Parts: sequence; C-alpha cells; structure tokens
Amino acid sequence: MSVNWRDIQDKAVVFAHEWKDAKDEDKWAKAFWVRFFDVFGVRERSLGIFEERVKLLSGSDGKIDFFAPNRFLVEHKSKGKNLDSAFLQAANYMDALSEDEKPRYIIVSDFERFRIFDLEAPKQEREIEFALADLPSHVQKFAFLTDEKVQEYKEEDPINVRAVRAIGKLYEALKISHYASQDDADVISKLLTRLVFCFFADDTGIFNRNDLRRYLEDNTKADGSDIGAHLGQIFYVLNTPEDGRQDTMPDALKALPYVNGGLFKEPLPAVFGSRDIRETLMKCVEFNWSRISPDIFGSMFQSVLNEKERHDLGAHYTSEENILKVINGLFLDELKKELEAAKTNHEKLGALWEKIAAITLLDPACGCGNFLVIAYRELRRIELEIIKKLYKDSVKKVDEGHITLPMEVDIKKLSKLSVERMYGIEIEAFPAEIAKLSLWLMDHIMNVELGTYFGKPFRKLPLTEQPHIAQGNALSMDWEAVVPKQKLTHILGNPPFLGSRVMGKEQKEEMKGVFGNIREVGFLDYVTAWYMKAARLMQGTDIRCAFVSTNSISQGEQVGTLWEQLYKLGMHIHFAHRTFKWSNEAPGKAAVYCVIVGFAVVSPEQARLYGYEDIKGEPKELFVKEINPYLVAAPADVIIRNRQKPLCDVPEMSFGNMPRDGGMLLMNEEERNDLLKKEPAAEKFVRPFMSAHEFLHGENRFCLWLVEAKPEDLRSMPEVMRRVEGVRTFRSMSVAVSTRKMAETPYLFAQRTQPKSDYVLIPRHSSENRRYVPFGFFSKEKIVADSCMAVGGATLYHFGVLESAMHMNWMRAVC
Repeated sequence: MSVNWRDIQDKAVVFAHEWKDAKDEDKWAKAFWVRFFDVFGVRERSLGIFEERVKLLSGSDGKIDFFAPNRFLVEHKSKGKNLDSAFLQAANYMDALSEDEKPRYIIVSDFERFRIFDLEAPKQEREIEFALADLPSHVQKFAFLTDEKVQEYKEEDPINVRAVRAIGKLYEALKISHYASQDDADVISKLLTRLVFCFFADDTGIFNRNDLRRYLEDNTKADGSDIGAHLGQIFYVLNTPEDGRQDTMPDALKALPYVNGGLFKEPLPAVFGSRDIRETLMKCVEFNWSRISPDIFGSMFQSVLNEKERHDLGAHYTSEENILKVINGLFLDELKKELEAAKTNHEKLGALWEKIAAITLLDPACGCGNFLVIAYRELRRIELEIIKKLYKDSVKKVDEGHITLPMEVDIKKLSKLSVERMYGIEIEAFPAEIAKLSLWLMDHIMNVELGTYFGKPFRKLPLTEQPHIAQGNALSMDWEAVVPKQKLTHILGNPPFLGSRVMGKEQKEEMKGVFGNIREVGFLDYVTAWYMKAARLMQGTDIRCAFVSTNSISQGEQVGTLWEQLYKLGMHIHFAHRTFKWSNEAPGKAAVYCVIVGFAVVSPEQARLYGYEDIKGEPKELFVKEINPYLVAAPADVIIRNRQKPLCDVPEMSFGNMPRDGGMLLMNEEERNDLLKKEPAAEKFVRPFMSAHEFLHGENRFCLWLVEAKPEDLRSMPEVMRRVEGVRTFRSMSVAVSTRKMAETPYLFAQRTQPKSDYVLIPRHSSENRRYVPFGFFSKEKIVADSCMAVGGATLYHFGVLESAMHMNWMRAVC
C-alpha cells in the first residue's frame, strides 16, 4: 500500500501550526521530534533513539539528538541558532560513527527552519532548507522516514515556462493524432484542462500526493496504446462520489477523491494513445506543479496557441504588476485603507467583510482569466486579514510550557468569498477553460492558506462552486445575459489591442454594431467598443470599470469621437495611468505603450492620476479635481476635435504624395544612376524623394515625377515606360476599386499633394525618446512622401512655433 501523502500533508499543517512559537531546545526538542515522526505515521522507537552517545575523534564524548542507524541523524538547536554550526556538529558525529552505521541524511533544525543534507546526492542538489510553515509542501523530502523512495522532480526554473512548454508539446501530439477536428476544438481544450487539474492536484494535496503519477507509471504500457483507457477510468472516478464506486475498483483509483464541479462530468471522445502521447504526458507529470503560479498560469498557457492566432485575436497578456495597477485603483486601495482604519473594531471589520463578499467582477475579454485570478487572490488575502483580527483568540499557541487550546472554528464555512462571483467572457474555447481552471486552483491555494492559519487542513471538494466564464463574442452578446448588472460591482480587463487600420471586415462590422452609424467610427481602435459596451451596461448603477488600453485612445482624433459618446452616457474618469511601457508574462512579449482608465457614472470624490517620468519606471500619484480624456488634470469637457482647416491665418498642412506603385516609380541611388545611364533624357523627371525614413536617417532615394511629362516624352523613354507599365499591372491587380481606377494613369502618383513652394517637412512617426519631433526645410523640387506631412510656404516663424517646447508638450498631450 502506498504512503498516503495527502494525510501526511494534513498532519503537517497541524504540526507546523502547533509548533510555530516553540523556542527552547532543552524544553521542547524531544517532544517536537516525537510529534514530527507522528506526522509520518512512525514511532521514534521504530526509527532510532534520542541522545545517542558517541566518542568523537577528538577523544571527547558527544551526544546525537536523534540517531537512526544507516538512515539519518538529527541535530536540533534553539530558535534562531546558527544551522551551519549545527551541521558541523552533526558532521563530527558522522566521522565518529562506524561505516556500517553512517546515515545518508543529516537533518538540522531550530524549530522554525529545517535543513536536510543528502550525502549521496549530486553536490548541487545535496542541500535543501525551508521554513516550518512550509513543511506541508516539503513532506516528501522526508520520504526516507516511510521506507518509500524519495520522489525526484524536475525543478528547473522557471517552472511555469517549462511546464507550459510540456503542455504545448502534449497539445501538438494530440493534434497530430487528429484527436479533435477543427469543428471540435473545444474537445482538446477540455481534455487538456482536465489533465492540468490532475497534474496540479497530484502535487498540492487535492489528491494523495503522486497517486496520479504512480498510477500512470505502474499501469500503462510503454507503447501508450492503453493510455486513453486509463485516463477515461481516472476521469470517471473523479466524477463518481466515494459511496457510489464499485467495490472491485482498484485501490489506486479508489484513493482518488470525488471532484465533479462539472470539470469531469461531460463525456469526452476516447484518446487512442501512442508512445509519443504517453511519453509527453509522463514528462508533464514529472514537474512539481505545486510550484506553478495560477496568477500567471493563464498568460503562460497562451504559448500553447501559435503566434498567428495570438495576433489575429489581438491578444496581449498582462503582467501581474500591470493587473495590480488596474485592481488597486478600482477597489483594492480603498479596501486596504478601510482595513487599516478598522484596526480591531469588530463591527467595522464585519461590515468590510460583508462588503468584499458582495464584490462581483466581470472581465469581458478575460482570456485565460489573469485579471479575475489575481483579483480573487487579493480579495481572499484581505478576507484572511479580517479573519485573523476577528479570530485571533481562536488559534493554537505553544507557550513556554503549555498549549492554549482554541475555541472551535468551522473553517469550511468561514470564508464568505466564492469563485461564483467571478464572471468572464472569452471568444476562444481553450482560454475559457483555462480561466475556470486557474480560478479553481487559486481558490484551493487560498483555502490552504486559511486552513494553515488555523492549523486545520482545508480542501474544498467536491467543486460545488463554479466561476462563470461564458464563451462567445463579447461585442455581439448581451453582457447582462452573463451577469445581471444589479449584482455586478466592477468591470475590468485588457480588451484586444487592434488599431483602426488593421481590423478585418468582421471586426469593423462589430464596431458598427456597437457604435451605430457615427461618422468617425472608422477612426476608432477595437478596444473602444468595450468602453462603449461597459458604459451602456453601467447606466443607473454604481458599477465601476477600468481597462488597460493602448495609449492611442487618449490621443488624437479618437479622443473626441469616443469621449463625446461616453460623456453622453454620463461617464467620469476616477483614476488613470498615463502612458507606460507594457510588460507581460507571455512568450514573444508585445512592444506596446499603454494607459489605464478607470471610470463610472458617479463622480469621484477625488480623482487620482498616475504619471510616469520614465515610461519604463514607477508611477507618481497625484490627487486632482478632474481628469480629462487626454489623461491630464484639466476640465473633463476640454476635447480637441479634428478639423480640416487651421483656426487662424497660417499655411495649411497636408499629407505627402502617395505612390501606390508597387515600387516601380521609386529608386535608390544605384537604380537612378543605372536608369540615367540608359535613359539620359529621363534626368529632368527624376526627383529626390523624401520619406520619413530618408529624412530621419539621412539617406537618399529618388522617384519618377512625371506630372509634366508629355505622351511623346514617355514614348521616347522605353526604360521609363517599362516602369510605367509595371505600375499599371500592379494597380490593375488590386482588390480595391479605387486603386484599379488609378491604373488609367499609371505614370502619376496615386495621390499628389506636392507643395508649390518650399515647405517644412514633418515625419508622421518619430521615436518617443526624442524630446523634439525632427522638422526640416526643403525645396519644392524634393518630392515629399506620404509618410510625412508638409507645410507649404511656411516661414522661420512658423517653424519656430511648431518646433517650440510649448508645441511639443501640447502635441504629446493631445496628438
């Protein structure tokens, strides 16, 4: 019969709690180790003896605190003593022992810490140290007490990355085997979700530790032919209550708990295994999944999807640091202040507890659930602090000489928070399943923390509480069908980042479906639709919302279009983070600059604005009266709308010239020289071409500017005509009707806006690291490209105003 590590973990929780205040070696060491061995179900008499006397090599007498010949010895010290000195003392005892008595393991402890030395392990793996409080997660390091082989794990760091890569390989192995067709993509998602739950459960005490791994190792064939049948049996057992199981069921399966919660309820297609599937699966169970962090697990899991899918969905995955920026401003800062103000006042603490128990969250673009998982964790942590204050007299304490017993607390009914109040919408099947799983795992971790505080093991099985993650398109579905707005308290998340010019036809139709027929909807980024849907849902409520977005929504023409609509719905900005550099946990990090906007129908008592002197650094908090849509401390109704004409009598700015030529009218210096060598008559039609790249990098390019060319000129230049015909072919093959129309005049640029006088050139894009946007004066003979703007007829005065520090600051605020 295998060792029941789950029971040992439960006992370790109680033991660590009972002995957390022990200090004195003389008074408590012997009782400490008697109780410690009892955690593992062994008697000290069956292992060895206390205070074994030995004759040291120096000739003096020594005394081993506890000695189990051929197995281990213990050297114990009072709390806070040097464990290095304790080890040296133990090593001296080792030297004094005969070869047939020397143990493999040395254990030293000072009550609050353990250090284990495995003298037969490789040098780099010989030593491990951990706190008494962490004993439940390290009990298998003491497998030598139980006669069971010490289980080795792959402990490589970073564990999250390696574990998810292993899952990715399993995903690929299943896809290659055609386990799920394109029409049944959610089937493979559900299978992987079940497996990951089992991996996690096998290492965190939900299952008896290593039961799954041991069962698969002992009962499946090396060729993998029966792996699917055994997985089916495991899923069946996890969905069957203990009292409803067949008597003849093998003990290894009978030991698995009843999980249910819908996770194992639905029948899945049979897995017809292979050697590759089995080997990949076994590599997955080799990891110590107790070291996986559910708070970043979801974002790491996105590496299972390929890069193209990530781009198509506009998905970028937020780091914990950035998630906390959202939820701190949305509700956490306020709750923490209330907790601090309540101190030990039971009435205030009780009211705060009820308040956080009522918090209900919706992430309408939840992906793998990172925002919900971290928010739930933080709420549970605040709840735990409230519980500690309310129940501080209910905890066991070890004093100098006696144990104070607690009043009885039913921790299974103590927490008022539930994953039932976590709601999400996700368009893809796999992330939706992972979001549910990550919330379950985080709930388990927080239950363990609660149980550890009271010294009582706590695992919530079966899974009767379920997060609500709806799979569907958030822009075409009714959010109230997911969660009634009377129940909802907060909306949060990280909607997809897709610019207005890179959206597909379907996404543009979704935008129209949200905004209606407003003229400027084509200028809006995809994320703005989530702002609009949230604002409509929030009508008549106190719901608060905060989204991470690209900073483009607080710049330029989008501001007027979006916020004119949001102001009609009564929105007020409560807090905002100005532009900061994006960081995330996903492979292939996205290089984007973001803002965070928190808003609601109700006005804020005091708005909070977070600015970044360094966009890669930490923010500074400012308390301000109002925040406007440009995310500056200014009246909210100040919006700069786009306009076609200047406000005053100044030269107009225009776009540069657009070739749309397939490269046939443009040339580098070598190509120009080659053309003029063959066609000297073309020299008067070849002009310098100035794009943003050439201007910013000091490079040269040229173009054929044939505006004034006569038909006979073109006919006399065959090399030029060859290029003109290339333009005709390129434009004729375009899917755009307007471009095909331009094939009728292939010798001309598609758009011609060349200034008739000398001009100031302004590149449309420049590095954010430049204090000033580079401008330059150019002759009208130089053709300006459409990657630039041009101000024809501008003087030095106009140049000075445009290039002034005042204008640069205005530009950064609103452009």
